[in-house]
Amino acid sequence: MTKLDSERWRVRPRATVDLAHVDPRSTDGMASKDKAAPLLPDLHASLRGLQERLFAEHRQSLLVVLQAIDAGGKDGTIKHLFCGLNPAGAQVVSFRAPSEDELAHDFLWRVHLRTPGKGEVVVFNRSHYEDVLVVRVHELVPEDVWRPRYELINQFEANLAAAGTRVVKVFLHISKDEQAERFRDRIDDPTKCWKFRAGDLDDRARWDDYQVAFGEAITRTSTEQAPWYVVPADHKWYRNWAVSRIVIETLEAMDPRYPPCDDLKGVVVR
Repeated sequence: MTKLDSERWRVRPRATVDLAHVDPRSTDGMASKDKAAPLLPDLHASLRGLQERLFAEHRQSLLVVLQAIDAGGKDGTIKHLFCGLNPAGAQVVSFRAPSEDELAHDFLWRVHLRTPGKGEVVVFNRSHYEDVLVVRVHELVPEDVWRPRYELINQFEANLAAAGTRVVKVFLHISKDEQAERFRDRIDDPTKCWKFRAGDLDDRARWDDYQVAFGEAITRTSTEQAPWYVVPADHKWYRNWAVSRIVIETLEAMDPRYPPCDDLKGVVVR
């Protein structure tokens, strides 16, 4: 059996993840940008075709969770890989700081409302994992509040899987040097400076704390039914190729099929 491309990035259940030992500049499996670029149009076409079958079948759904440090490439990944999907069956959801109404409920309430229905693909740009990342690093709640959330998240995702939603979680792993370069590009580019905020530097000062928090979250919540993939993302072209392969191989394993048209036999259109 041919080994799937996505296996090189998948975190096996109970495997310990130390991001300090994952090279964010790795291009394992793809030699160069010149070799990857010609493959992307076919990958996009495959993704569109699989989404159409998923939408027509109306039996399963796919949730893609994207997480990264600031400037990690979540928006770029969505722009390059998911913009060609049929909007009738695809949606991107961005989670920001919770509202007063959301804070009045449990931390998963607002997330469950945005999960995909049958036949849909939903991409989370940030997610429920902020409740074991930001709240931990910035000490917004005590440890005895955020630590039990790992198991609550596992139960939540297992429930989604049992209901027919495949959950795929991707961590875009960039280096501190690459983040600095991207921040400088944002500040200098009038079309991108709106994406930069002073608070980004506060989070950058907590780089090591975030790396530990991401590593533990991935370690504790990568399961068979909702695996994590750690994708080296310093090279944007490699990131795009890798995430394409992960999503396509996931959909291929789901094997969505057009529904049969037996009930239309004998129908005559006049």
